[in-house]
Amino acid sequence: MGRRVIWAYAAEADLDAAAEYIHRDSPAYAAAFVLLALEAGRSLTDFAERGRIIPEFKDRKIREIFVQSYRLIYLVENNRVSIVALIHGRRDLRTAWDERERELTPHENRNH
Repeated sequence: MGRRVIWAYAAEADLDAAAEYIHRDSPAYAAAFVLLALEAGRSLTDFAERGRIIPEFKDRKIREIFVQSYRLIYLVENNRVSIVALIHGRRDLRTAWDERERELTPHENRNH
């Protein structure tokens, strides 16, 4: 049995913002992107360690996988994976992280 996957509120807001941005050019592409991101998140239930350790953080528990040009950032715990951010790959991660004052705490999370 795999880990439970949870999306933090900040990560859900990131997904919404990305979808809105993509929607300006193509509603269909935006919908496809959301489905792809959600599927990528669900796939972490069994394969959480497949993502790379984020170079900016150098913490074995904080990993990422790419969803097209976005970095899906997540925290690997014993029995769950907490998705904490979805940030465009061209953005500076430290700046984007600090702008949202992200935390890696369970109280910000909910199921998706």
